[in-house]
Amino acid sequence: MNTQNKTPQVVAVIPARYHSNRFEGKPLALICGKPMIQHVYERAMQVDMLSRVAVATEDERIADCVRGFGGEVVMTRNDHVSGTDRLAEAATAMGIDEHDVVVNIQGDQPLFDQAVVEQVARPLLDDPALPMSTLIYRIVREEEITDPNHVKTVFDVNGMALYFSRSPNPHQRNPEDVEKPTYYKHLGFYAYRKGFLLTFVGLPEGEWERFEKLEQLRALEFGYRIKVILTGHDSIEVDTEKDLARVEEILKAEG
Repeated sequence: MNTQNKTPQVVAVIPARYHSNRFEGKPLALICGKPMIQHVYERAMQVDMLSRVAVATEDERIADCVRGFGGEVVMTRNDHVSGTDRLAEAATAMGIDEHDVVVNIQGDQPLFDQAVVEQVARPLLDDPALPMSTLIYRIVREEEITDPNHVKTVFDVNGMALYFSRSPNPHQRNPEDVEKPTYYKHLGFYAYRKGFLLTFVGLPEGEWERFEKLEQLRALEFGYRIKVILTGHDSIEVDTEKDLARVEEILKAEG
């Protein structure tokens, strides 16, 4: 069978790691009485374009939790240095075709809008030559411009990423100018073609990746294109218990 001619499937994988320097056991933290990983999984299951959703983890506590609410789980090694490595191992174990699209949904974004999955995956369905894509959001909170935890993105006229940086990018040479640059932050949603995902994790660490600690720079440094899609949906990442409380307040307000 020539799989290249079939319509690619879109599959979501949610990497979930138990050990974290900032928030140990974060995927199992309760939000309105339900583990955070369950909130993320259930939102993903509501996305019509996804043919399959799975959690990739190295920890039996997370695996037991996912099985407990009826979710699919893929056990992975415990020595991965990044979520992308875990993603690639899971996609291989799931038997996903090399032309299918794998969406990386962050396990610490329990309020993500389901529309972002369609937005990040659509470019790969429309352009079979495109290896990967990701989302950006126009920065509206000024403090995020200088915050290294909010990664800034610059891109060309065709919407292809030029660089990602933890520093303000672009740098405004003359701060007294009336016109101010528009800053865009990177949101941690990726879509990869399965074949490229395996290529990507096989590449050596890039020089700019090493300094910025941003693995997407590896793709750019080795000459691969990354399509960036401007979304109108921001997403809260849970990195601390304070973030957890904020998410819970929002969910309670939504009823």
